[in-house]
Parts: sequence; structure tokens; C-alpha cells
Amino acid sequence: MRTPSFWQKNNWISKLLTPLGELYALGTRIRLKTKKTHKVKIPVICIGNLTAGGTGKTPTAISLAVLLQNAGLYPNFLSRGYHGTVQNVQVNCTTHTPQQVGDEPLLLARIAPTFINADRYQGALMAQHNQAECILMDDGFQNPSLYKDLSFIVIDGTIGFGNGKCIPAGPLREHITDGLKRAQAALIIGDDNFNLSTSLNIPCFKGKIIPELPDLQNNRVVAFAGIGRPQKFYTSLNELGIEIVKTFDFPDHHYYSEDELNTVLTEAELLNAEAITTTKDFVKIPPALQSRFKVLEIRMQWEDSEKLKNFILSYIRKPK
Repeated sequence: MRTPSFWQKNNWISKLLTPLGELYALGTRIRLKTKKTHKVKIPVICIGNLTAGGTGKTPTAISLAVLLQNAGLYPNFLSRGYHGTVQNVQVNCTTHTPQQVGDEPLLLARIAPTFINADRYQGALMAQHNQAECILMDDGFQNPSLYKDLSFIVIDGTIGFGNGKCIPAGPLREHITDGLKRAQAALIIGDDNFNLSTSLNIPCFKGKIIPELPDLQNNRVVAFAGIGRPQKFYTSLNELGIEIVKTFDFPDHHYYSEDELNTVLTEAELLNAEAITTTKDFVKIPPALQSRFKVLEIRMQWEDSEKLKNFILSYIRKPK
């Protein structure tokens, strides 16, 4: 889905949909209170959010895995495999397709073992059997089936919580006050435009996404993306001084047809430009066509990575 523009403001559409948003929030609250929670023998770290749409959870999860690896730990990822067709598997980057396991798990599996299971408890057991020392749960903050030793909420600092209303009236998956009660810390990505680091009553860590300059033949690109907020991708290209001559926006988690990809390539050729996309979209391009596209690699940079690492270790190394 594309993030609706009215999610960022209160207008007649959001007001009209507010009763449905309240029902959505009530459903989340009931599910969290009534569903049984199971605990595994190893620490579980949840990287979730309170909003729908792109907040940067995947690069955040990758960066936290690297932090833990640098601390000498062996983390595994756990994902539900959104839009994938297979379950109860460990992701294999060479044999699994994005249609089978989803796009984000393929990115996660480049960093650490990644398990797919909509039943988060069963998936955690798979990671435990794999001798994982801790689990990084990509999303699932509103899923109560698996006990979490530490829960982060990831927030895009440039848009905050939008209009503060729940789906479909706004971007929230639950009321802010409900979510903050279960979170141990917030990870604010990008500029903190709403001063959340001082207004939230939980510890906050700041980070920013750093784009890596791609190897381009010239400085002109046709950019395309199927993510929650494509504008974030385009902004990163602009920050690198790259000229965007045309863009193509696709729905989040979109799987590209050959015709769509050829349309992008044809347009790039006509405009004397190169076609470029995100890492999440690049994995969904058929291998035979990948050499014709450029990809913008990114990394997460934390304001105080040592403090963040020690905060995580204080939770997962607690005496049993």
C-alpha cells in the first residue's frame, strides 16, 4: 500500500474514518490482552513500530544485528515473511525468491540467519534450535504470541506519528499511550522534527540513514521504488547530488513484472539516464535483468552506538 497523504493531517477524510480507527485500536487492545504469550530460552528483541508505512525497520534491524555481532553474540532474525508464500523455513539467499519469503527477509539473511514463520513462537524455536544467542524480531510489536525481553519502537522523526489517529483514519496501529507502555525504548530515525526524544517517557536513541554513492556512468537517473514512502529514497539521491529526471512509484512490497521493468529501462534510455532503485526493490528484480539496474545501498548511523549497544546488552544479559 501507499501511505495516504491525509494520514499526516486532520481533515474531513480522517475525521470521517475516526470511528473505524477506534474500532481498529480496540481490536488490537483486545488481541494483546487475550492471546496467550509463549517464552523461549533465549532473549527476544523486537524491532517494531506504532505506525504503518516505512519507518526504516529493516536497516535498523540490520544495524542492531551488526552491533550485537561486534559484541561477540550470534543473533538470528525472525520475520513473518510478509507477502511470501512459504513458511517455517530458514531463508536461503541463493535459492529462495522474494515471492517465496518476502523482500525484507532476503536483505536480513545477508547479515544473519533468518527464519520465516507467521507463528512467531514457532519461528523463535527454530532460531533457538539453530543455537542463536538472541533473536531480532523484525516487526511484531503488536503480536503477543512471543514474549519479548526488549521492545524498540522505530519512529521516522520527520513525520512522527502523523495525525495521531489509528488505521484507516491515520497511520497508527494502536494508540500511542498503549504502545509506549510496552516499549522499553524508541529509535528515532532522521531529523526529530517533533522533539520526540524529549517528550516520550522512554529512553530514545537517534540515528540516520546514510546513503552510499552508487557507481553511475553519469549523474542522471530514473528512480523507482515500491516502499511505504518513496520520497525518502528520492531525498537520499538528491542529498548525494544525483539528478532525478523521472520517478516511478509502486505500492509497498510490489513485485515487478518484466513489462514494468522494461518500461523503466526504456524511459531511462530515452532520457540518457540510468535506472536506480532501493535494495529492497533490487532483490525483486529477476537475476537476468539485475545488471541493467543500479541500487542505492544504505547504512544506519547511530548518534551513540556504544550507548545503544550497552542498553541492549543490559536487557539480554540480565541474570536468569
